[in-house]
Amino acid sequence: MSETFDVAGADLTEGVRAAKAAIARGELVVTPTDTVYGVAADAFQPAAVRALVEAKGRTLSSPPPVLIPDVAAAEALAEAIHADIRPLVEQHWPGPLTVIVAARTGLDWDLGETRGTVALRVPDDPVTLELLRATGPLACSSANRTGEPPAETATAAETMLGDAIAVYLDGGPRGAVASTIVDATNLHRPEGRLRIVREGVIPAEEIRRIVGADRCA
Repeated sequence: MSETFDVAGADLTEGVRAAKAAIARGELVVTPTDTVYGVAADAFQPAAVRALVEAKGRTLSSPPPVLIPDVAAAEALAEAIHADIRPLVEQHWPGPLTVIVAARTGLDWDLGETRGTVALRVPDDPVTLELLRATGPLACSSANRTGEPPAETATAAETMLGDAIAVYLDGGPRGAVASTIVDATNLHRPEGRLRIVREGVIPAEEIRRIVGADRCA
């Protein structure tokens, strides 16, 4: 049976505590972000990550991104943060920017068919940031069944995901536009360029302005 907490009101502390406990048990949590609602699981519990993609109607051929609380966590999870994207993450983390980088070798996790990469984001939402500081990195994907629109409310997420989720954190309505995704995995190559995988909240022109048009594909 799922639990729902109004984290925009009086239930913030209780809700984050319940969500932290659920994550530790390998269960799923729906949480607000600065874009749409996300469904989250402990990134270091493979069974929990599998439960996440199955709840969405996917497989591990579509590995989820990982939410982190700060740039320091990115340094721990990535093989390297290339100098060309440091201004980008400094300006847009926390925020609606997801960066694909080479994952640090030896990490004890299984996010699926990542080909040695990981998609990282620091969300600009106080509830989720508090949860991340309590739990550590969370595998997180939009809170919806595949083929359905991402949930803009906790109620919409519950309609789609139901009892597959242990805890719903209701932070009020969210926007309909997802994060912008960039792939930085080729920047270490002499002719490597940053690739814009998905244009979301942050427009492509802004990415090119910060990184430099000559460094973007």
